[in-house]
Amino acid sequence: MASKSTPSPALKKNVKIALVQLAAGSDKAANLTHAADMVRRAASGGSKIVVLPECFNSPYGCDYFPSYAETLLPSPPSKDQSPSFHALSAMASENKVYLVGGSVPEKGPKPGADGKPTYYNTSLTFGPDGTLLATHRKVHLFDIDIPGKITFRESDVLSPGNKITLVDLPEYGRIAVAICYDVRFPELATVAARKGAFALIYPGAFNLTTGPMHWKLLAQARAMDNQLYVAMCSPARDMEATYHAYGHSLLADPLANVVVEAEEKETIVEFELDAEKISETRKNIPLLTQRRFDVYPDISEGDVKLEDADLSA
Repeated sequence: MASKSTPSPALKKNVKIALVQLAAGSDKAANLTHAADMVRRAASGGSKIVVLPECFNSPYGCDYFPSYAETLLPSPPSKDQSPSFHALSAMASENKVYLVGGSVPEKGPKPGADGKPTYYNTSLTFGPDGTLLATHRKVHLFDIDIPGKITFRESDVLSPGNKITLVDLPEYGRIAVAICYDVRFPELATVAARKGAFALIYPGAFNLTTGPMHWKLLAQARAMDNQLYVAMCSPARDMEATYHAYGHSLLADPLANVVVEAEEKETIVEFELDAEKISETRKNIPLLTQRRFDVYPDISEGDVKLEDADLSA
């Protein structure tokens, strides 16, 4: 028994996507200029959706989040409050692209219960006219401890977001945006897919322990489960930085094939998303109509917190 929320084919027409794998240093202004140059290169190659990596404007790490954090609310912020907001808006409008702006450290508008400032890891998506389309605060914070390998606790500094982020691109359909560790939680992806997303886009900074373990596998798993495209956009690897990103930005197709993948260095990887590939995959392996919601619940129904989506579509 299929759910009433079963979506129709998601991608309206083919669209080229570019994943910009770059390294961020300590100079925020230089990072923004470098990102703008890379977005310009991506757009000149014909990409209409461009993705930047997690923490593209600053070094990644708990020690850096407060000092690089920008105030985003109330929106729009001033240029002094958020130079990254205005830089991203300009990148999108000057190149006439949909820009998933990786993520930036955000200083929350209100202090926490302890009276201290709140900080978020936040992704901003802009339209081709430079308008902000959606804001995603990282929902699942990266708190892990692998003995002898890596210990990291984002929750020591960051607060979590509480919304699933869907973004409507009128010419193409709907994408979902989440950040890094969010990819490990299939519920978020399942809800986004059942609400009609044709792609799950994850700016992420896996490291040299978790990257080889699961980076590619997670992209393939989310693609296979939901029969859509999955894009993973990493920072480039900088062994002189305090955090060593895995790199390997990639795209998995609806059959879970990795169709393009970077190495660890700065680069741009591009691929044309094929609308028929989603339809064909769902027709040949009809998961959407074979789900047994008489046996288990449809997690996309009920009290689902969605952000920035026009669900009347």
